[in-house]
Amino acid sequence: MTTTTTSPTPHDAHLVHPKYRPDIDGLRAVAVLSVLGYHAFPQWIKGGFIGVDIFFVISGFLITTIILGSFEGDGFSYREFYARRVKRIFPALALVLAASLAFGWYTLLPHEWEQLGKHVAAGAGFVSNFAFWSEAGYFDNAAETKPLLHLWSLAIEEQFYIFWPVLLGLAWKRKWRVLTVLGIVAGLSFLLNVGTIHSHRTAAFYSPLSRFWELMLGGMLAYARLHRPAPKPGWGRHAQSIAGVALIVLGLCFIRGGKAFPGFWAILPTLGAFFCIAAGPSGVLNRYVLASRPMVWVGLISYPLYLWHWPLLSYARIIEGDLPSEGMRALMLAIAFVLAWLTYRFAERHARRSENPAVTAALTAVMVGFVVLGLLATTRYYVGRHSDPYFVKTAAAAKDWAYPDGLNPIKVDGEVVMQIGHGKRRVLLFGDSHIEQYGPRAVELSKTSPDTLDSLSFATWGACPPIPNVVDEGNSVCAERRDGGMRLAVSDKFDAVVFGGCWNCYFTETGKPDAKTAKADRYYFFDGKNKHRFMGGGGVDMALAMLETVLTNLAKHKQVYLVLDHPTSNGFGPEEFVKGGRLGDMTVGRMSPTAPWDAKQKALHERMRQIAERSGAIVIDPIPTLCDKDWCTRADADATPIYKDAGHLRAEYVRKFATFMDPAMTSVPVAAPR
Repeated sequence: MTTTTTSPTPHDAHLVHPKYRPDIDGLRAVAVLSVLGYHAFPQWIKGGFIGVDIFFVISGFLITTIILGSFEGDGFSYREFYARRVKRIFPALALVLAASLAFGWYTLLPHEWEQLGKHVAAGAGFVSNFAFWSEAGYFDNAAETKPLLHLWSLAIEEQFYIFWPVLLGLAWKRKWRVLTVLGIVAGLSFLLNVGTIHSHRTAAFYSPLSRFWELMLGGMLAYARLHRPAPKPGWGRHAQSIAGVALIVLGLCFIRGGKAFPGFWAILPTLGAFFCIAAGPSGVLNRYVLASRPMVWVGLISYPLYLWHWPLLSYARIIEGDLPSEGMRALMLAIAFVLAWLTYRFAERHARRSENPAVTAALTAVMVGFVVLGLLATTRYYVGRHSDPYFVKTAAAAKDWAYPDGLNPIKVDGEVVMQIGHGKRRVLLFGDSHIEQYGPRAVELSKTSPDTLDSLSFATWGACPPIPNVVDEGNSVCAERRDGGMRLAVSDKFDAVVFGGCWNCYFTETGKPDAKTAKADRYYFFDGKNKHRFMGGGGVDMALAMLETVLTNLAKHKQVYLVLDHPTSNGFGPEEFVKGGRLGDMTVGRMSPTAPWDAKQKALHERMRQIAERSGAIVIDPIPTLCDKDWCTRADADATPIYKDAGHLRAEYVRKFATFMDPAMTSVPVAAPR
């Protein structure tokens, strides 16, 4: 993404530079335009995110050409190599970090500001991929609201630049077969990628170990070009050029965000980039398309363009509070082009051409400064403009989610569950995030009453109801996870099963915290032939009948519990009390202690209770703890919210007060006979 082919200056004379190829800049243009198109207009370019993979191959090719060429020439200088990386990467990155931090200080709420500080520090330290990897999960805020999310790919490249010269230097010094070493390491990386893409999808996406093969693919091509004669211009080159562009186009057309990516799908864009580079400047599409003036111009500014576009789109989304209009997104891209050209013209070029060592030192100091600023922001030593203390209180509530902290992942009959406790009774807690929210209570009991805690296993998946034949159109893995949990529930591995879910979310329109989700009606019951929508299609009655059947059958063989839902939706989430515009004055209202219990939710609550009683399941009811008649607690007496958001109780409250869950989690030990 960031490597260029330029003539060496006296300061980096020990580095061999590949001959400039305008078609490679054109290939950069394809990559960056794909990414921009996907981020701004995903409905048009659904596979545009593969542009990052194209960048990886280009970077691997150019960097390896520089390193191997230097080994074979006057010798490779690590100091000069990394100094050149600093002058190439830091100027544009510093400008984007500064702008993102400044605008974030003015517009973001305290918890958003703290997260931005973390991302600034991670971006300046080139560990963004690990930061976003650690955040990924059901309650991670939307990717569109993270202005520096795109720095994950830059971090992987920089981690590669640390590892790669050392490995090549070792292979060169020991006189190993370099291409064999490249092939083995790339092969291991690819196997890790395809081996983890289904079981650990987030890790496969963000981990450098499962991404390095893409850069090394370019590296192997660089070795081949340095040590084997290039094919003569002719139909062979033209065929490679056409094949390369065709593979990239296929990737843009057929790869989707819902597919297991990178995985095997990443072969399309990476092999496409490989063939385009291998074709050389004389390949027909390389010469007449990729090397055209407009494409080369975009390629020259591709690095700052990539850096600028995402914060602009992200902040537009944050300010609008929703997806901006197409016109606004197009305007953001136009501004990104202007800023990219200005950055390239007045910052990048001057820094790269400078022979003064003080420039490298100054840029390094600036980046260290951003790490410090980011850490100060994320630890609240440096606060944003919206610093009302009650903002901090509501922000703390919004972040207070502790699952699966304190639980350990284990496999039971091939299914991954989160486990805690060592009691004789084996209990499966089966459901969605409304079961996960009680994890902190289990952890608390493991500390205060370890002798009474059962052996608990959580089999859960966010927004996935634990009812057979229920389909969620917005969650492609729900059925697989639900069916796996159901196999555990009916097996002899567990003595008791606790069913729970956001019943209000699935079975009452008012219970859906996301109004758009409610309107989309993503849930339906499939009877084997027809889809019965939850809204207007009779699916709710069928789903509840199926739940009762499951509970009845299980209750004949083991203890079964049904956790009833707590109040959800408008009025209970602390974020709903934030008023005003981000570009003006924002205030946060103090929450009164109670809010009314919705009549539809109350009716569903009673219906669920009757289902449990008819089936022989034990009822776990949070309402007596939370509500007094038709009014339910949403905040403490000092206005501290007890909810994380409109649908979930916060961990701090659950630890102390969710004692209604204790009968399903503990067994009173039997006294030893005298």
